[in-house]
Amino acid sequence: MTPEGRVKKRVKDILEDLNAYYVMPVTGGYGNSGAPDFIICIAGLFYGIECKANGGKATALQLKNHDDIRKSGGIALIVDETNVENLRKELLSYANENANDFVSAQSREADQRNRKASKSKANIRVLRALE
Repeated sequence: MTPEGRVKKRVKDILEDLNAYYVMPVTGGYGNSGAPDFIICIAGLFYGIECKANGGKATALQLKNHDDIRKSGGIALIVDETNVENLRKELLSYANENANDFVSAQSREADQRNRKASKSKANIRVLRALE
């Protein structure tokens, strides 16, 4: 396994342990070049994590993607073998800061859906196939 592969495996283990939603986009052909190695959602927060090893630096395109993530309200991180063990603490810190807002927002959305559903019950129509 490559040094970067070991960093990715450690990140993956941490994400699975935290029950985070994540994908590892494939960037060849139809993919989005410069996309982070991991796209993550945890506690309602969006993250892009780029993995590096042996002092590797992010490319200009990767840095542009990280900048775009931040401009959109997400969190972009670069993780390597020197800081991967801090990732769990970092994710939990952001999640705890956001947890109350996340739970409150989910409750508000559920209330709104319930109100809309109860109002629309009178407007339910059955669609029949044309003969």
